[in-house]
Amino acid sequence: MTPELSALAATVLIHVVTVFWSQRALEADIGHDGNVGTRENLDDRLSERSNRLRRSLANHTENIGPFIIAVLLVTLTDTASSFTAICAWTYVAARALYVPAYAFAWVPWRSVIFAIGLLATVSMIVASFI
Repeated sequence: MTPELSALAATVLIHVVTVFWSQRALEADIGHDGNVGTRENLDDRLSERSNRLRRSLANHTENIGPFIIAVLLVTLTDTASSFTAICAWTYVAARALYVPAYAFAWVPWRSVIFAIGLLATVSMIVASFI
């Protein structure tokens, strides 16, 4: 497996952990019914941290798509290199830090971490053209 594909697999694991952390926080706030119910009108009933975790999960979901595309591009165009491997693992590290940064309101570091992950993804896409 290439380093970029390994990084993609690690990103999926981070996603799964984020889902479980978010759902555990939701359940801690409003009980088991919150997890198995319709989840409508939850924001007012959840703690600030639970809401942040839900937003971090949404952000992770939005950002995994471009990373998947970046990995596919460098893999399918045979442009994978040590540079793209470093970018891929930088993205993984950024996403692993982003979730707690969002959950615990690490301002302004959350935005810095996000920007690092985004730059790594864009760099991989640009590298696929070379």
